Amino acid sequence: MSDEYVIKIANKYHIRSEIDATTQKYVINPLEQLISKWAGECLNDIYLSGSRAKGTAINLSSDLDLFISLKSTTDNTLKEIYESLYGYIDRAGYKPRKQNVSIGVNVAGKQVDLVPAKKRPGNTNYHSLYISKRDTWTQTNVIEHINTVKNSDRITEIVLLKIWRKLHKLDYPSIYLELTVIEALKGKSKSAPANNFLILLDYLQNEFVDKKVVDPANTSNVISDDLYKYEKEAIQKKARESRSQKYWEDIIW
Repeated sequence: MSDEYVIKIANKYHIRSEIDATTQKYVINPLEQLISKWAGECLNDIYLSGSRAKGTAINLSSDLDLFISLKSTTDNTLKEIYESLYGYIDRAGYKPRKQNVSIGVNVAGKQVDLVPAKKRPGNTNYHSLYISKRDTWTQTNVIEHINTVKNSDRITEIVLLKIWRKLHKLDYPSIYLELTVIEALKGKSKSAPANNFLILLDYLQNEFVDKKVVDPANTSNVISDDLYKYEKEAIQKKARESRSQKYWEDIIW
């Protein structure tokens, strides 16, 4: 019965990875044209990343993530690239929002996060990107992130925790959340979503705050540093509250 309930909740919010023709035509295509004009000769590629690419998207969160890969020969600093894209999108009338590593825009009713990055030299998928929250930069590999999550067999639990995060208005970056789920459920059943979700809540209240989480694509990139301690403690507190509830309807709905 519990498994049925959490699967029903996951299905209620989960979005398929495929992009419908209307979104492609009225959201992605105009943005790609705008970005191509902005980047000019420096553009390497634009592709879907984030939760849509990983298969963990929910309809409570940002609709789409577009990863903007600039050539390694691009002269500008990462901060200049970030600020330049923000200014260009703003002048085009899209009312952008500065976020941690992305720039948020609303196009035809869809929320889109644009992630500008500079490709590392050589034949790899490694990129450097600007972190505005700390005014620094990091190196990562979003293709590796996508594959790590897609191949984890933990999509249902990740979707459930993303829903829980949104319902309880918690700041918890997706890659950090996804890696937490994979770590917390290591060796656990692949067919017990309700029990696994309770295991996740236990993990969040007992181990999460002090647990170091590193980027699988770059061990010097400590993803758990993306939240301050008080932000982690807010997640811990809410997990404790949820775990003490008697009914599933009061934990996730």
